[in-house]
Amino acid sequence: MSSITVPKGRGASSNASGRYEKNRQEGFDDGWTGDDEPAAPLRTSLTPERAKKIITRNDSPDVGFDRSINPYRGCEHGCIYCYARPAHAWMGLSPGLDFESKLFFKPEGPRLLEQELCARRYVCKPIHIGGNTDPYQPVEREHRVTRGLIEVLARFNHPFSIITKSALIARDADIMGPMAEKGLVRAAVSITTLDRQLARAMEPRAATPAKRLEAISRLTDVGVPVTVGFAPVIPGLNDHELEAVLEAAKKAGATDAMYVTLRLPLEIKDLFREWLAEARPDRAKRIMSLIRQTRGGRDYDPDWSQRMKGTGPVAELIATRFRTAVKRYHLDGPRPALDVSQFRVPPEARSQLDLFDLAG
Repeated sequence: MSSITVPKGRGASSNASGRYEKNRQEGFDDGWTGDDEPAAPLRTSLTPERAKKIITRNDSPDVGFDRSINPYRGCEHGCIYCYARPAHAWMGLSPGLDFESKLFFKPEGPRLLEQELCARRYVCKPIHIGGNTDPYQPVEREHRVTRGLIEVLARFNHPFSIITKSALIARDADIMGPMAEKGLVRAAVSITTLDRQLARAMEPRAATPAKRLEAISRLTDVGVPVTVGFAPVIPGLNDHELEAVLEAAKKAGATDAMYVTLRLPLEIKDLFREWLAEARPDRAKRIMSLIRQTRGGRDYDPDWSQRMKGTGPVAELIATRFRTAVKRYHLDGPRPALDVSQFRVPPEARSQLDLFDLAG
């Protein structure tokens, strides 16, 4: 196996082959890389995905929604802990650097969504946008797939929720505000730390913590209810900031809160360990020990009954602190249900559908 120069500047520090590949390729340090060879720049490639449908359905009991839309595969934010990384192996790519730089997008997403909403047997239920990768990552500025989807949902009076760690969500406040007045939208903004240095290392291309707080303010100013997500909680790394993050989010206008304990399924555990060894070598062993204490002594326990929060004394302490902070900062109010009764297929969409039926 030959030496591989790993590009710098993203979250992952390696690009091991996906688990479904017959031949595995991994880089190693031969003593020369870095001293004599400049790191190659990592450039983002974006490939159109010709999807046949845009709404994905799931029956996971701990997710909170049964249908979702993901405008993108892969994510330039480069968050080292991202639970979506292993999905890139399905594309024959690495969950490491490939996940951050080889992206796929669905340019036909808005058209497909309109087509599915017009189906005669369609039953309206809230759709979640961004359940896998972030719908407001940097490439959205140019391609505007997420905005196109929201425009369709607004025309149909279709309720939706959306989650991001990008300040770009504030761009679409002009659509979300009027929808919020009808009870048709709910947003969530993830803030894992208020420490700019830690955020830069852990989430290298996501918005700064301050910008995310600004986005919460912008959304709540136009009436959109916003959940702050302290997710993931990483024991020994960012858990001490739990109360400070919730307090800052409340001051910005957040209406409620949620948290998820770090999950390390499949390739993520090795990527996270590599990152810890480079970013926090003095605390790496301690952090991994605390993580295992929330997972029954393992790096990860996939059991649906506890995978989001974990078990054991460390997990219970986090849960107690969270409940206390939520009450203290009045982030424990009821979360209004999204209204499905206003859904209507607009006349212009119905006429197009009728023409399609006649043509068939």
